[in-house]
Amino acid sequence: QTQLWGVLLAAASNFLISVSLNIQKCAHLRLACQTEPKPYYRSKLWWCGITLLGLGEVGNFTAYGFAPIALVAPLGCVSVIGSAFISVLFLKKTMKAADILGGTLTVTGTYLLVTFAPNVPQELTARHVQNYLVSWPFLVYSILEIIIFCILLYFYKRKAVKHIVVLLMMVALLASLTVIAVKAVASMVTLSAKGKMQLTYPVFYIMIVLMATSCAFQVKFLNQAMHLYEATAVVPINFVFFTTSAIISGVIFYREFQSAALLNVFMFLFGCLLSFLGVFVIARNKREEHLQIPFIDCGHIPGQKLTGKIQPDSHSSCYGTLNNEDN
Repeated sequence: QTQLWGVLLAAASNFLISVSLNIQKCAHLRLACQTEPKPYYRSKLWWCGITLLGLGEVGNFTAYGFAPIALVAPLGCVSVIGSAFISVLFLKKTMKAADILGGTLTVTGTYLLVTFAPNVPQELTARHVQNYLVSWPFLVYSILEIIIFCILLYFYKRKAVKHIVVLLMMVALLASLTVIAVKAVASMVTLSAKGKMQLTYPVFYIMIVLMATSCAFQVKFLNQAMHLYEATAVVPINFVFFTTSAIISGVIFYREFQSAALLNVFMFLFGCLLSFLGVFVIARNKREEHLQIPFIDCGHIPGQKLTGKIQPDSHSSCYGTLNNEDN
């Protein structure tokens, strides 16, 4: 029953996040259509979306205190499928066959995830977290993760390799630490609220620092990926990498599949695969919105590193100019 509450809370929170993102997008579109557009932070609709986003993230955080990581992390697909269908209502987009196919795959995969997820005790005390931190499987996993992260960081910094896989693998490695810390903090807070005080243990504050630090660097590399690549590529790859790393960290740190039957493990992984396919189908079906203002492609221009483009200026008789790098 406790695990069911975690599932429902995670699914509702991710759905709320998808609603909030579409509300924010709707607010931006409304502001763009105004003759005298005002800053987005003055829009009540935008603040409504931000509030819902905060509530969704808090709900996701709380869900880790009730359900295993291997179950909560894959439920992030609910936000992807929810966003695809809600955009039809909020942004007046058309429903395509790929959306229906992707939604069907995702719902089927989610059903298998919930049905065959590991059933583990959720009484996660501070002493349990301390014992997990010094266990040899986690120590070996931590060393391997640090080595892989340092290799990727070397190619990223020294060799200037900014491939999408390199960036999102670093995000996934950091995310595995984030979900470990989030589950520990959420579980200890939940137990403390029930009367079993856990906030006096040093490991609680160690986990808070780990959670904040890994989140900060995770956002940094994810923003870099979003800046260099289209969302249609970043969203599905990041979902697959994040979910995989979260499940692995849950298996190693919290031993969530320790007593699971082989059939349950197989069906759970099959559900993950169906969810991944559904997210890929939905994300690939989306197209980046193009600007309504026309640009003129000038091709390669001597002295310019990139292809130059001229944007017509609708408020004057000039037809636009190129940026002069000499000034």
